Amino acid sequence: MQDLTPTRDPVTWLTRHQPDEPVMFFSPATLRDTAARFLRGFPGLVTYAVKANPRAEVLDTLCAAGLGAFDVASPAEMAAVRAACPGAVLHYNNPVRSRSEVAQARALGVASWSVDSMAELDKLTGLGDVEISVRLALPVGGAAYDFGEKFGADPDMAAALLTRVVQMGARPAMTFHPGTQCAAPEAWARYIAVCAEIAQAAGVRLARLNVGGGFAAHRAGPAPDLEAIFTRIAQETARCFGPEAPALVCEPGRAMVNDSYSLGTRVKALRGDKALFLNDGIYGALAEWRDIAPGDRVQVIAPDGTLRTGTPQPRVVYGPTCDSIDRLPDPLALPTDTAEGDFVLFSGMGAYSLALATRFNGYGPSQVVTVG
Repeated sequence: MQDLTPTRDPVTWLTRHQPDEPVMFFSPATLRDTAARFLRGFPGLVTYAVKANPRAEVLDTLCAAGLGAFDVASPAEMAAVRAACPGAVLHYNNPVRSRSEVAQARALGVASWSVDSMAELDKLTGLGDVEISVRLALPVGGAAYDFGEKFGADPDMAAALLTRVVQMGARPAMTFHPGTQCAAPEAWARYIAVCAEIAQAAGVRLARLNVGGGFAAHRAGPAPDLEAIFTRIAQETARCFGPEAPALVCEPGRAMVNDSYSLGTRVKALRGDKALFLNDGIYGALAEWRDIAPGDRVQVIAPDGTLRTGTPQPRVVYGPTCDSIDRLPDPLALPTDTAEGDFVLFSGMGAYSLALATRFNGYGPSQVVTVG
């Protein structure tokens, strides 16, 4: 359910309605600003990785903000984009597909495909003049976790795939993903340099180079310097490819949608000063906190709307379900004056929260409120 009734901010809404279930708050203005930042700063085509948050309000807002291309991983995501933006260009960058998925994607007009093996490339025989992007994987650090273990070809295979793409009559391109929550410009630089070497070895001029997603979102500490990454990408592409540099593409997901949502939870119970129970947890909107470092953009709000300001104290945070593993993996520093019935507001919760949330035991966020 989505509440489109205008409200100024999450705290105002929480104190007015006193919800007992977790609530997600969506700021269209924040999402528009982030889209503008990418469109203004990235030196190429900006696509949105739908997997991060496929909700209609996200796709509608991005389409209205000027994004005309989307990175999709399944026919369901393709259909969602077509509903929001019928003329959008679809980039199908999940490199492993069933033959049924290939047929559905063709019917939906996918313009760009990625591959990382000969077997998957063979499934695309007969597509004609489309872009086929060879996905590269390298042992490059700088991210919260590496995508190369599951997807991507090594340099030798990438060169062979490029050669075969040209033989098939498709437009050759390359792509990579530096890994999630990557804030190191050198990760992109290393991938770009190797892509140039592979294209040269294969004797192929790339039509485009997709530098992936992975752009870090603001979870803790200072906000990531996206512009430094944009600049490094442009510089390294010019250095490595020279006058024959391919057009650039990026596919931000997390960094695009992260700041446009916040999560309002409530303290159900305290266990002394060591632990507390929230009405949401790892089976809900906090699912991804199991896999990457916890954020620190957290506030505790009393039921009357005042900010709790006690000395931060680490506490074990349990979710509401009957499963004992429903707990955040690391203690969360919360004010010592935190009390039962307080609201705990998590900022920067737009990425993967609603996409991963379940209704296990009947819990989880069931409402999205528009703010701003």
